Order: sequence, then C-alpha cells, then structure tokens
Amino acid sequence: MDLFEYQARDLFAKHGVPVLAGEVIDTPEAAREATERLGGKSVVKAQVKVGGRGKAGGVKLAADPDEAVARATDILGMDIKGHTVHKVMIAELSPEIEAEYYVSYLLDRTNRTFLAMASVQGGMDIEEVAEKTPEALAKVPVNAVEGVTIEKAREIVAQAKFPADVAEGVAEAMVTLWDTFVAEDALLVEVNPLVKTTDGRILALDGKVSLDENADFRQPDHEALEDKDAANPLEAAAKAKNLNYVKLDGEVGIIGNGAGLVMSTLDVVAYAGENHGDVKPANFLDIGGGASAEVMANGLEIILGDPDVKSVFVNVFGGITACDEVANGIVQALELLKSKGEEVTKPLVVRLDGNNAELGRKILSDANHPLVQRVDTMDGAADKAAELAAAAK
Repeated sequence: MDLFEYQARDLFAKHGVPVLAGEVIDTPEAAREATERLGGKSVVKAQVKVGGRGKAGGVKLAADPDEAVARATDILGMDIKGHTVHKVMIAELSPEIEAEYYVSYLLDRTNRTFLAMASVQGGMDIEEVAEKTPEALAKVPVNAVEGVTIEKAREIVAQAKFPADVAEGVAEAMVTLWDTFVAEDALLVEVNPLVKTTDGRILALDGKVSLDENADFRQPDHEALEDKDAANPLEAAAKAKNLNYVKLDGEVGIIGNGAGLVMSTLDVVAYAGENHGDVKPANFLDIGGGASAEVMANGLEIILGDPDVKSVFVNVFGGITACDEVANGIVQALELLKSKGEEVTKPLVVRLDGNNAELGRKILSDANHPLVQRVDTMDGAADKAAELAAAAK
C-alpha cells in the first residue's frame, strides 16, 4: 500500500526522522488556519500518489494565510497525471537549502535481502541518477538480523561519499529511517530530498512509503491509512470477504483456484478474445484452496456486481479441494444468490479438471442450470467465455 506524502511524514515523525511541521486539509479555508498555526507562511502541496507534482503546479509557496487559501483553491480538484487532488498538505516553510540528498531502504527481492540506497544527488528522479550517473548511487545490502546501527549507517554514508560536515547527521537520519522501515513493515521508505539547510540542520522534506499489506494482521493502525476515496468499490468489497480480487478492464469475469492458474487463465482468455471482438479478462479472482458454496457465492457476487462483466469463466483444477466439492459449491452458490434476490443473469462457463473431475462434471450436468455451460478444456472454455461476452456487448 502506497502512502500519501503527509502519511509518510507522520510515520517519519513518529520514529524520529527529522521533518518539518505540517498538516493535511481538504478545504481552502482550512489552509488559512493551518498557515496561521505555522507562523503565517507555508508550502501548499498536492497530495497524490504520483511524481511530478511540482512541474504540474501542485506545489506552491504561500507568503501569508490569504495566499495559502488561494493556492489551496487552485490545487484542490486539480488533475495530476490522472490523479485528482482531494487533499493538500500545508507544510512549514523550509529554511534556505544548501544541498539536497537521497536516501532509501527497500526490499531487494532479487537478492532476497534489504537494500540501502543513498546519493548526494537528491531532489531529482533517482531513476535518472541510476541511469546517467550510476556511480553516484550507493547500493548497500542490509542484513535483516543485524539491521542498521549507527556504524552501518556510517558505512552507507561513506560509500555514497557524503561530505564530512553532514555525514554524521545523515547517518543518524538513516538509523531512524531504518527504524521506520522495520517497525512499520514497509517495502520501501524513501526520502527525496533529504536536505542540509544553511542553519546546519538535516531535514526530510519529501518522502515515500510503501507498506506490506501481508503484515496487516500485526499492524492494525495501517487500516486507517487506506485511501478510501481511490479504492475500487469492488476491490474493497472483495477484501472485506477475504477474496484476492483485482479489477481489470475487460468483459470476462474470472474465478480460479490458485494464483498461477488464474494468471494463466487471464492469458488464454485474452488470446481467445482476439477472435471475438478483442474482449479481455475483467478481473483476477483467486478463491484459493477452498471452494465452498459461501466462497463461490461471494466470488460470483463480486464479479457479477461489475457492470462490465458479460460472461464468467470458472476455471478450477482439483487438488486438495476436489472438483465435486467445487461443482457442489457452484450449484449451491447459484441457489444462495437466488435466495438473496441476486439471481445470476450472465452466462457461466465452467472447466473442471484434476481430482474428482468426472464427478464434478456430472454434478453440473445433473443440475442443468440454463446459464451454466460445461467445457472440459481450458482453451475451449476460454473461447466459449469470450464468445459469450462478445455476443452480449
């Protein structure tokens, strides 16, 4: 889960990373009060989860409370790279900046470790630094058990060739940034820029944080950080039902058991769709190892709640969960939805293979539901689902 800048700033402050004061507001008039609390001057910063705010006009200085209101009026509602600005942060005006740096920690999946990155070339796109002057970006592996002590932080700072007069201050900031990374179960914490001011302070002026949602069970406070305005309502409903669902842009609803099978199903449906008006998968939905009537009903309810869906492809390979259990789940799910006043009106194509596949197919055939079509091959089922979706467009 990616956070807004103000949320990252709050987490930084919580763990001792040096930051400036600021507060988030969602009305222009609130910008006046916030600026007054900051001493009469402020920086008005659009809160969107995308870079390039400054170039888009989403970061403005305000010399007084009236100007803060005007700036907030201009920025609220602005579209920045497809993201609408619903909130702005009213931030304390920084002292004069002498130098800008870059520091971050992230999960290095390739090498199965954590990675610290630091550069004296901050305040710009770090990907550009990595591409044009890779020698200016230090990359230092971090042992997960040992973590980042002040000695380790000094090693990182030395490899990045920070000037001697800021080295200790940056090292101290990197220790507190590591504390944030670990304590909040983050996948990424980044400060860009980390600045040295003319009065000698080291400050984190802008930051990014991405949290590991797999750790939500031990981070109950993270639920409050979710962006409810941007959340897709279907994805939110699926999450509430403990379903692994991602909304896509197509017309064929997908239900499968196991992430690998579901991803393969997306591919075969997209390929089949090329012959049927270029229809595409409408979602990713993995029901996992259990296919009870309730789980199947929840999955169908989510998918059929998507007005873009014209047909549904249920693709299951029986393993621990046998195909007869899945078939019974489908039949019972259709009855369950009907009893709730949510009778299925869109065609379902079902492909069952693996453990007890023949018995599962017989259960579906005996049920003889008018909207359920049984196709026994994956390619054939994908083609039929795409054909039905195209016919309903």
